[in-house]
Amino acid sequence: MGFEWIAIVMFVLFLILLLVGYPVAFSFAGTALVFGAIGLALGAFDLNLLKLLPNRWFGSMSDFTLLAIPFFVFMGAVFEKSGLAEQLLTTVGMLMGPMRGGLALAVVIVGTLLAAATGVVAATVIVMGLLSLPVMVRYNYDHKLATGIITASGTMAQLLPPSLVLVVLSDQVGVSVGDLFMGALIPGLILSGLYALYVIYVAIFYPEKAPALPPEARTLRGMALFRRTLIAVVPPLVLIFAVLGSIFFGFATPTEAGAVGAFGALVLARFNQNLNWQMLREAARSTANITALVLMILFCSTFFGLVFDGLGGQRFATQLLTNLPGGYWGFIIVANIAVFLLGINLEFLEISFIAMPIFVPAAQALGIDLVWFSVMMAINLNMAFISPPVGFSLFYLQSVAPEEVKTVDIHKGALPFMVLQGVALIIVMLFPQTVQWLVNIAAA
Repeated sequence: MGFEWIAIVMFVLFLILLLVGYPVAFSFAGTALVFGAIGLALGAFDLNLLKLLPNRWFGSMSDFTLLAIPFFVFMGAVFEKSGLAEQLLTTVGMLMGPMRGGLALAVVIVGTLLAAATGVVAATVIVMGLLSLPVMVRYNYDHKLATGIITASGTMAQLLPPSLVLVVLSDQVGVSVGDLFMGALIPGLILSGLYALYVIYVAIFYPEKAPALPPEARTLRGMALFRRTLIAVVPPLVLIFAVLGSIFFGFATPTEAGAVGAFGALVLARFNQNLNWQMLREAARSTANITALVLMILFCSTFFGLVFDGLGGQRFATQLLTNLPGGYWGFIIVANIAVFLLGINLEFLEISFIAMPIFVPAAQALGIDLVWFSVMMAINLNMAFISPPVGFSLFYLQSVAPEEVKTVDIHKGALPFMVLQGVALIIVMLFPQTVQWLVNIAAA
């Protein structure tokens, strides 16, 4: 081993900095600066290697796909800030309320729709937690079921297009974001279906845990409910299908569709008389914060990756991963375990910039379909995001939960849905056609 041991120390120190809470961008940049200087002093590489940094940086910034990030984030922020998400959730709740478990099924349906409208987990979980959890608690839903279905359904925003996770993975893995969107659609719907089946199972066999809404709670009925559905549910559905359909059928790139989606969300907000300067400022600030975070991490991770490559770290990692026992499946299993463990303490942005540059060369060497691999990683991140004790979605919900909902209920409630996510992951692993079918149809 030449200088690879320095790259290993560099990577371990980087992980330690993350685990103690140091910001990810500064962890990338700080370790790159220190070990870049060490590499230069030891002659591991010369200064010309670092001169490649501007080319890599501006090469990444010229990627048209990255423009989709602010558009989709702004679309989601408008849905959240303007009250469109609230109207959608309350209306679907009224429609499903007469059924046992109807409120929980409404959360699954709205979580799926908001995932396709926002692409941001925190916004989806917090909105549904604020709106649906107090109602479910008031009408005697089991606290573990109520919190589990909210965190799991809200985390669907990580998987269903136009997921911000998929856009970032597209940039890091080097595959078309349109292919990732199509590849993730069926697995996302499978996961949503598993959640719905679990709710139906609980409602049938444990009806006391998932009661129907009493008649006095269903304030809208008949034509009034029908009109409310036309106003609150149909327009967001049309917008979501228009945005995703334009991508799937090749009418627009993801970036162009994102721009249309952002404008469409503003039109819906105006139609519902919720468009004002305060809402625009809040949506714009949220969009700027998330976009700036992504770009800062991208810049610093590019510097880190350049130094890591120069020290031979990427070559060593590729050789290690391609020579694992079990070959193809050995790599798949190790990659899934590694991403799940990282996801317990880190957010998807950090994992995408840390793990994907290491995994992708090995996956290519083993002949693994990168779209399928990326969708598996997205499902895996879903599991990690709700895994006790430090899953991020659990804390998002805990921050808005009523006082009577205990932290232990939120953590225990996530466990059945982690099992369901594991089932979905196994289905996708054993049946790659669930990911590849729509992609192959589009390519034909």
